Amino acid sequence: MTELQIPALSALTDQQILTSLAAVDDIRESYRVLEKAGLNIVGEVLKGQGPFYELDHYPQGDVFDAESASQYYYHAHRDDHDEHGHFHLFLRNGAIPLGEAPVLGPAGDDQVVHLVAIAMDAWGYPTDLFAVNRWVTDESWLPANRIVQVLDRFEMDHAYPSWPVNRWLTAMVRCFRPQIEALLLHRDQVVAAHPLPLEETLEDRSLDITGNLPIDVELWATALAEEQRQRAGRRRA
Repeated sequence: MTELQIPALSALTDQQILTSLAAVDDIRESYRVLEKAGLNIVGEVLKGQGPFYELDHYPQGDVFDAESASQYYYHAHRDDHDEHGHFHLFLRNGAIPLGEAPVLGPAGDDQVVHLVAIAMDAWGYPTDLFAVNRWVTDESWLPANRIVQVLDRFEMDHAYPSWPVNRWLTAMVRCFRPQIEALLLHRDQVVAAHPLPLEETLEDRSLDITGNLPIDVELWATALAEEQRQRAGRRRA
């Protein structure tokens, strides 16, 4: 099996560390305002949506930001994983750089790429990031290196269904960008190593999740801050 390799902290630029740490502050702020009212990320998405059914999208009709061409929804279907459900995050055609048409999936103005999925626990906090095969979300299959170029374009900058949730999702992509990039690159390696031809691999129901990474916001924040401190110490020496 192809090994999933996360970039070492030492390989991140100073700006990448600053961006991730600033995103941690946004994540904490989202939690703060929700927790003051006894709310959480998942509860906000499901609020007013009726019964929670597996595979249905929440909120109904998904969430779009037309200005940034960003999209997401929440649902559940993973019986083999200890989660309440997960978010799927996308960028649509307006945010995708011009290049070769997708191998499979929607093309032209309907083009849409999957960035990452965020697994959530029953208390509304993230536990894992994972990448998926094409058929799972019916995305436009583009090489990971093209998707990586536009990760920073994901932004949910409005208040539906919840301002803290949208701010949190935007910050999660900024905070864990190195991990998301690693998952996308690994996704392509897994698909390339599959014994079937590419187009058959992308539709192979036996291959759904191509890579999974456990995450912890506070542990990641501590590691980033320590790397930043060590760099500052070396510069003063």
